[in-house]
Amino acid sequence: MAWIIVLVVLAILIIAGGAYVKNRRYGKKTRGSMQGTYCPKAQKDADGEKPYATQGTKPENMGFVTRLCVDGKEVPVDSYRRAVPINFGEGDEYTQLEGIVTFRGNNYRDTASYGRAVIRERKLDPDYWHIKTGFLEKSDLSKGKGSAVWSGSGWTGQPLIVRWDEKTRRVMNLYPEKKEKDGLVEAIYATMDGNVYFIDIEDGTPTRDTLTLGLPFKGAGAIDPRGIPMLFAGAGDSLPDSYGEAGYARAFFCSLTNFDTMYELGAKDPFSPRIFHGYDSSALVHAQTDTLFYPGENAVIYSMKLNTKFDNETGKLTIDPSEMVKWTYNTNRTCEESFWWGMEDSAVIWKQYMYIADNGGNMMCMDLNTMQLVWTQDTLDDTNASPVFEEEADGSKYLYVAPSLHWQKNASSNTGKISIFKLNAINGEVVWEKPYDVHTVYGVSGGVQATPVLGKGSISDLLVVPVARMPYKPNGVLVALDKKTGEERWVFDMKAYAWSSPVAVYAQDGTAYIVQCDSKGNVYLIDGLTGKVYDKINVGANVEASPAVFENTIVVGTRGSQIVGIKIR
Repeated sequence: MAWIIVLVVLAILIIAGGAYVKNRRYGKKTRGSMQGTYCPKAQKDADGEKPYATQGTKPENMGFVTRLCVDGKEVPVDSYRRAVPINFGEGDEYTQLEGIVTFRGNNYRDTASYGRAVIRERKLDPDYWHIKTGFLEKSDLSKGKGSAVWSGSGWTGQPLIVRWDEKTRRVMNLYPEKKEKDGLVEAIYATMDGNVYFIDIEDGTPTRDTLTLGLPFKGAGAIDPRGIPMLFAGAGDSLPDSYGEAGYARAFFCSLTNFDTMYELGAKDPFSPRIFHGYDSSALVHAQTDTLFYPGENAVIYSMKLNTKFDNETGKLTIDPSEMVKWTYNTNRTCEESFWWGMEDSAVIWKQYMYIADNGGNMMCMDLNTMQLVWTQDTLDDTNASPVFEEEADGSKYLYVAPSLHWQKNASSNTGKISIFKLNAINGEVVWEKPYDVHTVYGVSGGVQATPVLGKGSISDLLVVPVARMPYKPNGVLVALDKKTGEERWVFDMKAYAWSSPVAVYAQDGTAYIVQCDSKGNVYLIDGLTGKVYDKINVGANVEASPAVFENTIVVGTRGSQIVGIKIR
C-alpha cells in the first residue's frame, strides 16, 4: 500500500512541476517586451467566447464607478437587461449598401475603401475636382486651442460614399438629372462650416442642395446601414455662448428624402459629468433590432430603439426613439482639468460587446445587453484613434489601438512616449506594444490620432499606422508593423506629420496600396508591401481629415476649406 501512495505523490509532483514550467514559459511578459502574452482559456457562452476580466484588467483597478439612466430614470447599474438582446454580425456583414456608411466602414472599423481599383500607372491624377467649403467660429471653451475658427474638414472628417439603388434615388431630394443617373455614387460630407455637402464623385458636381445644420462637424457621420436614407451627424463643438441654446453641440438624425431633422440628441445633457460636449464618434445601428449606439465626448454612451418607418414607394421616413439608455462613468483620474471623460473615437462592436477608448486613456469593453463593463485596459493617454478589431485565422480576437501624447508629456520639453497596442479582445491583456518617442504641441498632439490600416490580402500580416511629430515636431513616420510581433517591417519617413488615417486600396490583381495624407497637404500613393512611394500630389492645405475611397476615387476634405476628389490611375 505504501508503494501506491509513493507513486501517487510522485505523479502529483510531476504534474505540478510541468504546470509550473508551462506557466513560467508562457506567463505574462512585461510591457514593452514585444513578446506574446499568455491568454487564459476563454470562457464560453451560448454563442462561443465570452469576454472576461483578468486580475490585471478588472475595471475596479482603475477606480471605475458607472451610472445608468433608462427612459429618463437613473437605475442601479446591475439591474438592466436589454429586452431584445443585440448581437452584431461580422464587419463585412454590417451593410448591404455599396460604399462606406460609417467611420472606417463597419462595426469592426477595418476598412475605408470599397471595391477593387483598376490601377495601371500607379499615379494620382493631378487634374482633380474640388469644391469650396467654409468655416465657423469656435466656442468659448475651445478658442484657446489654435485657430479661432473651425475651417474646412478636420479630424476625423471622413466622408461617407454610397451607390444608391434606383428605387431609393427616386424618393430622395436629388436633382432630377442625378435621380436619373444610373450607378450614381454620392459622397456625403459633413464639414466644420456647419453644412453637409452632397457630391457626385465622378465629376465633383452637387447631387442636391446643401443641408445646413449650423454646427461644426468634425466626425464622419453615419448612414443607416439598412439602406434607409437616414443620416446621423454629430457636432464636435458648440458655438460661442452668444448663440444660446441653439449653439449647443448635439447630434442630428436627418432624413435624406427631404432633409427633415427627425431627432436631436445630447445637447447639454444633465446626465453628463463633463462641461464640454461633442459628438465626433460615428454611430452604429443594429439592423435586426432597429437599435442605435452613439458614444459622446460628454462621457455618455447612448442607445435607443429608433422605431423606424420607411415607405420606399413614397419616401416617407419617420422615427420615434424609445427605450433610451444612457451610461456614464468616473475613474480615479478623470476630471475637468486632465484625463478628461468622454469618447472622441468611434466604437467597435463585436457580437454584443462594445470596445471604445476615452480621453483619459481608458480602453473599455462593455456588454451592451447589460450595459456593464467587462474589462478595462490602461492605454496611458488621450486615446482618440478608433480601435480596430480582427479575428485571426485560428479564431483569436484582437484589438489594435494607440493614444496621442497629451497627459504624459514632459512639461519642460513637451516630449514623451506613446505606444501602439495589440490587445486580447477577450480579456483586455496586452499582447504587445510598440513604443515611440514623440513631441507634442498644445492643441495639436503628437503620437497617434489616426486609425490604423488593418492589412488584408497581400498585406494581411501588416498593421499600418502614422505616428505624428517624430523625430521632430514637424515630422512623422508611417510604419508597417508585423501583426504577430509588433516589429517594424517598413518605415516611411514623412516630412510632415499626419493625423489623417491611412486607407488601404486593393487593385483587381490583389496588390495593396496605401493612401496617406499629411499636414502639408500631400497625398501619397504607397506600396502596401514595401512602403515605396509611387506618387504624390499636393492639394494646398493641411489634410487632417481621413479619406474614403470608392474603387479608383479618393474623396477627402482639407483645413483649407476644400473637398477634393482624386482619381488613382
